[in-house]
Amino acid sequence: MLANSSQLILRNLDDLQGPVLFVEPEADQLARQLPALGQISCFTTDAAVKQQWQQAGAEVYFSATPAFSQQFATAVLFYPKSKELLADNLARIASALQPDAQLYVVGDNKGGIKSLVNHAEKLGLHAHKLDNAKHCLWFSLTGDLSQLKPGAISQFNIQHKGHNLTICSLPGVFNHGKLDTGTALLLQHLGHIQDGKVLDFACGAGIIGAVLKQQAPGIELYCSDISALAIAATNATLQANQLSGQVIAADGLPAQPQLFKHIVSNPPFHTGIKTDYSISEAFIAQSAARLQSGGTLTLVANNHLAYQQLLEQAFGKVNILAKASGFVIYQATKK
Repeated sequence: MLANSSQLILRNLDDLQGPVLFVEPEADQLARQLPALGQISCFTTDAAVKQQWQQAGAEVYFSATPAFSQQFATAVLFYPKSKELLADNLARIASALQPDAQLYVVGDNKGGIKSLVNHAEKLGLHAHKLDNAKHCLWFSLTGDLSQLKPGAISQFNIQHKGHNLTICSLPGVFNHGKLDTGTALLLQHLGHIQDGKVLDFACGAGIIGAVLKQQAPGIELYCSDISALAIAATNATLQANQLSGQVIAADGLPAQPQLFKHIVSNPPFHTGIKTDYSISEAFIAQSAARLQSGGTLTLVANNHLAYQQLLEQAFGKVNILAKASGFVIYQATKK
């Protein structure tokens, strides 16, 4: 399967002169559809995309701060869901572009690509529409990228049970700049976690993991996320609060350790701009398999999402610990 934006790229392959750098592509099979993979590289902060492009034979740069080993004649950027990331991604790749490099931007209409012309102007750049198909747009982008700077880690503070925590975040990371309502509710229902191997899944800026480690220093903390940006932010959060923990980039639960005593999450439920229950279903099934006997999965979800059914299928009995502000706290225990 190819996303519509990837199909539009295939329609415009004649515009691409190698070597070509694809920037934050979709998690689909585009890499396997492209010719001359020896001339094609990928920069991504998504662990699932990293794996797909590596399996297709492309060189992949997976990092919040990529160190490119070559210069590219063409770059193709996928318009980001978080608009702040356009300038960040352009700044991250600027040093890897040849002086006369061609720059293209592709995106789905529902993802906001129609605003690119105005967005580019604010960055001192010019966007020119070249093609329109599959409910997507294909632009060329010109201008001086040297004045753009990638987003730096920012900080904010939260209070939890009388303790102050410094949270570090980056644009594009969940909980960037503030504590969201769902996570705030979840933090009130984690007193049962006092020891053992504990996973903060989809850790974002590392708020849950930092709170868990602060309230129970004896736990063995693991934090995982699919995003390299989240990994960088969580590492910075733990360091800022002098807390220890292993932070792992993974598509799904990390491979090690094999078993956890507790898993906690404010899990993602979107693929791009669409609600995607397959993510939650896979996470819950993996959690049931990876918890030790008597271990718990505690998560927060919007109350309109069908998480209770998914949890009951995997665990049997599910407890509802709280309902407030449109969110539900679920807890399931491994028999």
